[in-house]
Amino acid sequence: MKVLLVGSGAREHAIAWKLAQSRAVDKLLVAPGNAGTSALGENVPIKATDVDALVRLAEDRRLDLTVVGPEAPLAAGIADRFEDCGLAIFGPTRAAARIESSKVFSKELMQRHGVPTGGAGVFSSHSEAREYIQGLEGPIVVKADGLAAGKGVTVAQTRDEALEALHRQMEERQFGRAGDRVLIEEHLEGQEVSVFAFVDGEYVSPMVAACDYKRLGDGDVGPNTGGMGSFSPPPFWTPDLDRRVRAEIMEPVALAMVEEGCAYRGVLYAGLMLTADGPKVLEFNCRLGDPETQAILPRLKSDLAEVTMSAATGSLSAVSIEWTPSACVAVVLASGGYPDDYATGHAVEGLADLDAGVEVFHAGTKAGPGRMGLVTSGGRVLTLAALGESLDEARCRVYANAGLVRFQGAHYRKDIAYDVRMSVPTGA
Repeated sequence: MKVLLVGSGAREHAIAWKLAQSRAVDKLLVAPGNAGTSALGENVPIKATDVDALVRLAEDRRLDLTVVGPEAPLAAGIADRFEDCGLAIFGPTRAAARIESSKVFSKELMQRHGVPTGGAGVFSSHSEAREYIQGLEGPIVVKADGLAAGKGVTVAQTRDEALEALHRQMEERQFGRAGDRVLIEEHLEGQEVSVFAFVDGEYVSPMVAACDYKRLGDGDVGPNTGGMGSFSPPPFWTPDLDRRVRAEIMEPVALAMVEEGCAYRGVLYAGLMLTADGPKVLEFNCRLGDPETQAILPRLKSDLAEVTMSAATGSLSAVSIEWTPSACVAVVLASGGYPDDYATGHAVEGLADLDAGVEVFHAGTKAGPGRMGLVTSGGRVLTLAALGESLDEARCRVYANAGLVRFQGAHYRKDIAYDVRMSVPTGA
């Protein structure tokens, strides 16, 4: 097959790495790609959101399959355009991608179909939302309806913090049109976990679970980021919990999408809170997560090209999808100042010194001038990932190598997969 992968982050490098292992793939294109993907295939300088140019590329190069990494092109309808042109694509249609692109759509879908989730009020009026918040006690969750690059959720500890977040979203337009509507949600307490499955209409594949770390600093302090690390599988993810999440959340949502005329094909990502009353949905995403992808794809035993092609062509149930019992820990190395202002163009050194079996997934890197080699070009620069027979073994392996990678201002969390909870509330 000739395969096109859309995207440019560490998630896409991990997807490209897995696709390139398939004996069925003899040509891999990545648009726009990064310094890491260039070693696995051909980078094409087309933005992930330039749907017209991507369609032309697929037609001109007679590509057999396109795999979409990020959410923005899915929300823009790239799958609809490709399907209209008779081109196979892995990813949900615009209507199905609303499960991520509209938090209101997702919440109301769950409420209509009895999928467990927190209570919420939906508001398009700033004054009405203010009045609603005035009657609540903290913590209070304020969510922008639309896509906000993973930064549209505020967990306010006090009423005043919630009002400030509301003002930023609806009055200052912090996230643009994404804040036209907001959800004021019940705050759920428990263990958070991300769950992923390949979905083809009503069929939901065997699932895989991971945990990620959104805060910048050790001990979950500091600002929210795009994610500083992840591990899989969580030790509390038992077969009973897997069956319950499948029966109460993943399969009912897949069926609900079919019933509502927007059948889902692609990766369905459920962000869950395992509460004392059982698992409840925080949010859905319409694609693989970042950095969770870097922790789960090393555990995928199946051929990713075969899986994605089968989902794209409606035959996913005929494919065997298996996950290794091994553990994987992924750690993000970031630029100094991230997630706020940071400098780029610093030389990246030490990659040749890493132990065999420690994978490096590039995000914010590019070729430097002259003989400089790789330089930093973004906030999250690299993700290092390592497998082990246990989480402790995988964690020790990745951290033994993280310090070998050097660039000016480099920093990373030291507590990924450390002191992980072994159990969850009894209701879950």
